[in-house]
Amino acid sequence: MKAKVAVLGASGFAGAELLRRLLDHPALEVVRVCANDHIGELVASAHPHLEGLTNLRFENPPHAEAARGVDAVVMGLPHGASCEVVDAVAGSDTRLVDMSGAFRVQNPASYAQYYGTPHPRPELLKEFVYGLPELNRERIRGAKYVASAGCFATTIELMLLPFAKAGLLRGSVEVVGITGSSGAGATPTATTHHPVRAHNLRTYKPLEHAHTPEIVETLTAGGARDLSLRFVPVSAPLTRGIFATAFFRVPASTSEAELRALPGRTYRNERCVIVPEARLPEVVAVLGSNRAEVGLALGPVEGDTRGVTVFGALDNLVKGGAGQALQNLNLMLGLDELAGLSPVGLYP
Repeated sequence: MKAKVAVLGASGFAGAELLRRLLDHPALEVVRVCANDHIGELVASAHPHLEGLTNLRFENPPHAEAARGVDAVVMGLPHGASCEVVDAVAGSDTRLVDMSGAFRVQNPASYAQYYGTPHPRPELLKEFVYGLPELNRERIRGAKYVASAGCFATTIELMLLPFAKAGLLRGSVEVVGITGSSGAGATPTATTHHPVRAHNLRTYKPLEHAHTPEIVETLTAGGARDLSLRFVPVSAPLTRGIFATAFFRVPASTSEAELRALPGRTYRNERCVIVPEARLPEVVAVLGSNRAEVGLALGPVEGDTRGVTVFGALDNLVKGGAGQALQNLNLMLGLDELAGLSPVGLYP
């Protein structure tokens, strides 16, 4: 029998991508689709590409009811609402995958600094496993609750983890991350509305983006030391995709061959991280797929250090969002990790 899944917060772009994958999943059945809008309407009213694939309608029941009688809940809700769902499934065997930032940061002080408010339920933080399979796969397999990694965070962490694990990520790291408009959600604002976004590049939340503490905690867990991250996000006229560039320095004694080999060696057994052989990462190569690309360029030795520049690309709605949430859920339920996740992108 297929495992039963409820999707909460299903009317946005991440919900659309998640449902696209779940409705074709060989081992999962979507039995409930919840949102604060489109109530009573067919799923296709918000997601026209799903026309004819399901007769489910959007509901808006209390969280306890939404989570009742299912094997798993995947939620993309505001932080406070995520906490309510945790309470609703307490004492049951229901698994939770949270796509919000509510439980990604383990330090309540960091959460308060970057999210601008005290954490609503800090005692729940220890209950969640951070959902980056390439770092925490075995812990995710045994988890009841998983906080799926953020889109920028996934990109930057996958770029830098090979160097953190090798003990080469120390001190200051500068990152510029460029993102598509779907990351801003389905409701247009003054800066995300198409007439402005389509011909514009602009930074937002420079040096204070909420994914910053998530990245620092994860890279530190991976082996980074005394990490100081300066992260500048940039909105770009793309619909999907993230492209990030990171700059840091390593000891000059580290050989060029060793540096170039690190990403490929780290991810040689990973199906969702690609190190291109004949080119550097690019967004068009990963659109629509659950894959990230990682590559690097090396600067000359200057004094006792050498500059390293690392590049990463992924689809923010798939590996950076709904696809990774499904990857985590597959692991939690003992399924093939990439069930329902096509490995090939949409090029061109």
